Amino acid sequence: MRRLRAERGWSQEYLAHECGLNRTYLSAVERSEQNISIDNLYRVAQGFGVESWTLLKAE
Repeated sequence: MRRLRAERGWSQEYLAHECGLNRTYLSAVERSEQNISIDNLYRVAQGFGVESWTLLKAE
C-alpha cells in the first residue's frame, strides 16, 4: 500500500479520503501496527482503482 501510494504521489490524507477511512488507521496499517480487515482492504483497493489481490502480492 505504501509503495503504490508513493508511486502515485498521494499523501496518506488523500488516500484516506479516497477510501473513506481514517488517516491514522491507514498510517498504522502501513507501519504494520494495525491489521487490516478484508472489508477495509477492499475499500483501499477501490480507492486506488485496483483489484484487492494486487495489494496482497509480494513486492
